[in-house]
This record gives sequence, C-alpha cells and structure tokens, in this order.
Amino acid sequence: MARIVGVDIARVDYPFVGEFKFFRTPERPTILLRLIDEDGREGLGQSVPVESWTYETIESAETTLRDYLAPAVLGADPRDLDDVHARMERAIRPSFSVGQPIAKAAIDLACYDLWGKQVNKPVMSLLPGGSLTGKTASEVRLSWTVQSPTIAGAEKALEQGRALGYSNFNIKVGNPQTPDYDLELVRTVMNFAPDGFHWCDANTSYTLDTARRMAPKFADLGLKAIESPLPPNRIRDYQTLKKLGALPVLMDEGIVSPVEVAEFIALDMFDGIAMKVARCGGLWNASRVARLLHDNGLLLYASGLTDPELSMAASAHFFGWAGLTYPAALNGPQYIADRGTTDAAFRARRDSLPVPTGAGLGIRPEDRALRALAPAARMRDVLPA
Repeated sequence: MARIVGVDIARVDYPFVGEFKFFRTPERPTILLRLIDEDGREGLGQSVPVESWTYETIESAETTLRDYLAPAVLGADPRDLDDVHARMERAIRPSFSVGQPIAKAAIDLACYDLWGKQVNKPVMSLLPGGSLTGKTASEVRLSWTVQSPTIAGAEKALEQGRALGYSNFNIKVGNPQTPDYDLELVRTVMNFAPDGFHWCDANTSYTLDTARRMAPKFADLGLKAIESPLPPNRIRDYQTLKKLGALPVLMDEGIVSPVEVAEFIALDMFDGIAMKVARCGGLWNASRVARLLHDNGLLLYASGLTDPELSMAASAHFFGWAGLTYPAALNGPQYIADRGTTDAAFRARRDSLPVPTGAGLGIRPEDRALRALAPAARMRDVLPA
C-alpha cells in the first residue's frame, strides 16, 4: 500500500450560531490536516481542541502537528494504525494516557480517510469487524444541548430544538449553576418533552456529596443517566457513586485510551461512557474502547466536542459502526453555521445525521479551506518542499 509522503496543515475556523458557554470566541477553531500518499491520493483529518474542556489549545495542536507529528508519520502505511499511533506516541509521549490526543486525532482521521480512498470503501467498513454489534446504522439520531443560566433561556433553547425536529435533550448542569437551579432546569426539560430521552452532563463539576444528593433526584425526574459528575481522577468517589445505583453513571473526561478504560472497568467505576472520537485520539482508540464496553455489557452513549464537518463525519461513521441505540450529543449542527459543515451532501436533516457513503470519510470541505493548506512535512525524495 502506498506510504505517506506528505503532510499539510491549515487553521480553519467555523462561525458559531448562538452561544455556548465553553467557547470564548465567535468561531469554532480547528486544524485541518491532509496526508498525501505515493500515488498522489489525499486523506483529510481535523483536530478540534477546546481549552475549556482539555489542556489542548488551538495553538498547541497546530505546532504539535506541524513540528512533531507530521514528520513522525512520513513513510508510514495509513492502514497500519498500530504503527501510526506508535510513531505519534514516540514523538509526543503519554503521561497518564495518550499525549495530546486531540491533535493526534487529526492524523488518525486522515489515515482512515486515505485508507478508504485507497480501497474505495467508507470508513465505517474499515472499523474492526465492519460493525460492533452485528448491526450498523445509516444515520445517527441527535439530541439537542440545553445550557442556559436562566430558565427563560433554557425554554428558548428547547423551543429552538423542537422547531428543528428534535425531541431528545442533553442538559448541562453544574458550575456555575447551583444544585437547586439544576433541578429546576431538569424539571423544565422533562415537562417540555416527557417522552424524550434525556440525560445530564456536569462536566466534572460536582463533588461526591453533591452528586450523591442529586443523582436520586434526577432519577426521580426521569433522567436516563448522569455524565461526568466528578473529576476523572476521583476513583473512589466514582466507585461510591456507581455503588449507590441511583442513576447510571457515565464517564467522559478521563476516557482516552483502552488502557485506562480496562482499568476503570476492573475498578467498577462507571456504568458506561459518553464516547468522543476526538478525545480518544481518533477512531483507532475509540473503536477499541467501544469493544471493551460491548464485551463487558456497559453503556455506550455518544458525545462530541462541537465537531464540524470532518470530525463530525468521523463520529457519524463511528456511531453508525457501533449501531448506536441512544440519541447522540453531537452538537456541531446546533452551534456551528450551516449545521456544522460546508459539504451540503453531509448535513443533518431535522435530528438525523447521515453516515457518509463515499470512500474514506466521504465528505469534502470547501475549496477555500483546502487552498489554505500548507506543507508541514515532506519525504524529499518523493515530493518537493
């Protein structure tokens, strides 16, 4: 198979619609990455850092990709993801888990895109076994994010979601909101859509005492799960909360590689994971984490990092491969202009996101973004600088 002989990168930002408390700019910043093989084929990937969710910034992702990871993957076979990730781990070493996984996800996704184009198959068919459960999905049903410091704002968000065809909602709770406000917010959502599938996400901001107090109350209101109630290094606290059994406990932050997931399963810390492809360094790790969940009878929920087009397409392939049964908290179509993509063929319709069927990731960003790509690394005996 043709080796990787060139890597290009560019910063590409996407305009926001509405306001999301985790972003401090009017645009969603990303790094677009292109791999070039010996036959001139191209594979595209995308890094989606958010400094308020993780330590990676747009600046660190760009320099890491350009100066460290791009040279490291020259000469690699894009199909050999084990080798590609080993090369990236040697270039940027792990600490507790994978080092700078959101930056590394751009190369992982571009490898899958390039591999798919080399063999003329969609990414979903390249993931292990072709499916996780024996069933795949051609579309992913979405949930709408509800986050507001006021109930009036939450009611407006709910109406906006309903107008676009959404009936399932994921709810942001925790700091800076008070527990009493969180209960009122959840009650508002449940009254608005009593037949929907709803869960809450505290983004690690609760203490154990607060989580133990809130989980039974959320369960009484009808929520299906509580996501990331505690910081991921509070191992004994997660064990205590799971043992309480009031509400399924999902982890998100802290879930990066299969190594710690296997350890956390052995430690009986959670009932499932709200999976993010970007946080796991891409599809290679995400698919192995999903297999661990499936084999241990644990819950697989879907989440993201307000991903635009390429990263969102990778999520669609992943959750389609997993045969996801729950609505996915992929809110790129909610918060990014043009429903998160410049490729009109890959666009959410109402609350349904299609899994692309073309080769590789199956989408193409607009020409303006592709023209911005500039060389980061070259095999000089093959491609000019």
